[in-house]
Amino acid sequence: MAAKKTSASNRLADFIKKAVSPYHTVEESRKMLEAAGFSELSLDKDWKINQGGKYYILPFKTSLFAFTMPIKESAKKIIHIAAAHTDFPCLHIKPVAELEQRGYLRINTEIYGGPILNTWLDRPLSVAGRVLLKSDDIYAPREILVDFKRPLLTIPNLAVHYNRDVNDGVKLTKQNDMLPLLGMLDDKLNKNSYFVDMLAKEIKEKKEEILDFDLIVYNAEEPAYVGLNNEMISSPRLDNITSCLALVEGLINASAEKECNDRNFNALNLIALFDNEEIGSETKQGADSELLRLILRKIYRSFCEDEISLDTDIRKGFLLSVDVAHALHPAKAEKYDPVNNMRMGDGVTLKLSANQRYTYDGVAVAGIQQLCEKYGIKYKKFVNNSDMPGGGTLGPIISSHLPMYTVDIGVPILAMHSARELMGASDQDELVKLITAFFK
Repeated sequence: MAAKKTSASNRLADFIKKAVSPYHTVEESRKMLEAAGFSELSLDKDWKINQGGKYYILPFKTSLFAFTMPIKESAKKIIHIAAAHTDFPCLHIKPVAELEQRGYLRINTEIYGGPILNTWLDRPLSVAGRVLLKSDDIYAPREILVDFKRPLLTIPNLAVHYNRDVNDGVKLTKQNDMLPLLGMLDDKLNKNSYFVDMLAKEIKEKKEEILDFDLIVYNAEEPAYVGLNNEMISSPRLDNITSCLALVEGLINASAEKECNDRNFNALNLIALFDNEEIGSETKQGADSELLRLILRKIYRSFCEDEISLDTDIRKGFLLSVDVAHALHPAKAEKYDPVNNMRMGDGVTLKLSANQRYTYDGVAVAGIQQLCEKYGIKYKKFVNNSDMPGGGTLGPIISSHLPMYTVDIGVPILAMHSARELMGASDQDELVKLITAFFK
């Protein structure tokens, strides 16, 4: 049978290998935008923006915003925004990372977000993130991105012989059971600084230069096609790298069409990749901040537009909140609504909630339906089982700051928040098509 690998899913698999932390997700996105002709703007300076220009901003190293300006001036201004998040549930390394016990070298971690803890056991794990180093400017330390790019750690299970109830479900403690094993102590290692020593060697700096680090433990396994026809992708970090990549590609695709088309493109198209969604978004780089409105204000001021004009255009704008959705589990169908559910391969999920856990407005949903039907994009509506509230998204948070029509969408996946998740390979194509159409 013919394989169902697709160009979008191949690009996603390649991107996930590099997007091993929010820092790396932003950096890889930046590279794509640079290659497509986008120019960087600084949030700390005045902006000179050209009609038809393409720009990106890195306000903080785990969040990214990019936008394209209308090609021609128009009395009717349209704001189209698509948002996603760069973070994922994982293990975060504590400042004093060394924890030597009985000759074993362990790494002291805390849990970030809500991972399925037992899925992190017995896997090859690695380390990535940012290191802060001494500099001449006290308030501007040097920064280095680091990715060890190799299996470095693991969290071993306790043998069934000592844990007879393991298959009945065993509660794991975050402070003890979830600490990765790095190696064995020997006479060449300092038990009080083995992690910092290793880190300094990796970044080729003296350990005395290291002030701080923001490092996570990530699943070092690569994405893999699975299924009879390679129709599924098993991979770490599908939540929410699927959306981040689709937003970057969709914005680039639409901007390329602008340049080859005589139509009067009068939309301000903007993507927002926020951090910290998995822990509530209430941070300076999260969606529950003034960051997006601040950026919109700077764009308008660069064209001598006032905030009254911005407020008016926001009201007429449209937002897509793009995050993964729950696919129907074949063994647990009772957990889902009996008819308003999605399978992998069903295309893009339109996530609806009368209680506004996902944003819901009939006019907005109908607009996205018509967009999908115009461009032949597969989609289906999803509503949670009434006894299962489900998770939250960026949509309600952002639209509370920017009152515009909003729809929550995403690809349906299984094993959400597992160290390794599962999706339909063809769904990534449909998501990229929808984001591209939205920005056109």
